[in-house]
Amino acid sequence: MVGADFLQLDPTHAGRGSLTAWLAEAVRSAVADGRLSPGDRLPATRVLAGQLGCSRGVVVDAYRRLTDEGLLSGHHGGGTTVRAAWAPAAAPPGVVGSGERLPSGPAGVEPTASLIDLSPGLPDLSAFPRAAWARAERSALAGLASDELGYGDPRGLPALREALAGWLARTRGLRARPDDILVVNGVSQGLMLLARALGARGTRCIGFEDPGSFGAREHLRRWDLEPVPVPVDEHGIDVAALGRAGVDAVVVTPAHQFPTGVVLAPDRRRELVAWARAAPPSGHGPGPGRLVIEDDYDAEHRYDRPPVPALRALAPDHVVHLGSVSKSLAPAIRIGWLLAPAALRAELVEARYWTDLGSPALPQLALAHFIGSGGFERHLRQVRRRHRARRDALLSALAVHLPASTAHGVAAGLHLLVTVPGIDDTAVVRRAAEEGVRVQPLSAHRVGAGPSGLVIGYAANTPDRLHEAVRRIKRSID
Repeated sequence: MVGADFLQLDPTHAGRGSLTAWLAEAVRSAVADGRLSPGDRLPATRVLAGQLGCSRGVVVDAYRRLTDEGLLSGHHGGGTTVRAAWAPAAAPPGVVGSGERLPSGPAGVEPTASLIDLSPGLPDLSAFPRAAWARAERSALAGLASDELGYGDPRGLPALREALAGWLARTRGLRARPDDILVVNGVSQGLMLLARALGARGTRCIGFEDPGSFGAREHLRRWDLEPVPVPVDEHGIDVAALGRAGVDAVVVTPAHQFPTGVVLAPDRRRELVAWARAAPPSGHGPGPGRLVIEDDYDAEHRYDRPPVPALRALAPDHVVHLGSVSKSLAPAIRIGWLLAPAALRAELVEARYWTDLGSPALPQLALAHFIGSGGFERHLRQVRRRHRARRDALLSALAVHLPASTAHGVAAGLHLLVTVPGIDDTAVVRRAAEEGVRVQPLSAHRVGAGPSGLVIGYAANTPDRLHEAVRRIKRSID
């Protein structure tokens, strides 16, 4: 009789579709409901394949998928076990930046054990280069002088600023000296510092793309800046509308607009720079005049198009460039960078000092080593291949289950905007939560009127999970 005592697996219950996906989901469910505990050993792939009457490759692929997700841990000669640190993903209570999670689910809807989280902006955290990062930290510690354990430069350690200057020149077309760079604890802290600096100059309102990141918009509000919506179309932000908005600063995502995925068109880039240069500094002290804040949140992730140069390269005296490793490595690293016009640097550094004295030294040194050794580039090449495969899987699932839908922003990023004729996106998201899928409505990121849509992140889920998620979303729409 074909079947395994392990989890009472019976391949005749697999139904139509991939046997690998069925096996992976069975193990996930067993961990979620407690039948498998941290440290439990799974059967050897050859043994389980024999019991199930399938090829060993089916079991190997299922174990690999679950290891990639961080659910299992495989050791050479030591078998495959459930990871002690694993727990199902859960949403935090709020949001802080472009593409990060919204408060999820309607009241009274509890996450299911098989929750599939499609929040945009989540990278594949299982791909974090643990071994390479550990080597970078050891190298950083080995070369760390005792006096470097004291309070450092609030701008960031010179080693990291030098590494970032070279990295940004090579990958984003930015000419910057190490002294031009302010290391921050992510884009959210950069926005806070800028909001405080603008507020001190008398700024009370700031232009903001519509649709645009709900999280970044609310973050600015918490620091007493009121976002003024400026429409976005297929060419990016409408600069003519920005000119009518009566603001002297604007936040944009020109390389991959969130959430629509459009690239700011060349003509619009020139118009935006001309808008910034058109006004002299205000009477609130020395400053750059009008200011463009460029949130370069996921520029490393591109698949089917050439890189888009950073906007700051066109007008360094009027453009602030913000970036971080949250989407390329992990949000937990809490390292970002801010390049500001010279007229703003001193007050931003002072504000940074009085906020928290500076970023922790060891992660900065580790990142500097990781960049300098070539490890960061190798890591990005690997995750691009994995993210491309997951994007392709999502597109395939949409073609099968939602053939009337249209996907936008396909060529880059970690999410797609999916429009489906005639849907109420808020209602669909509520029903999808009941089906065990966390997804965001386009309307949550929009202030003005506009079409409905679903903002679907794909980087954090395996292809079989993405197919299952779209199948559940289809049920939510029907």
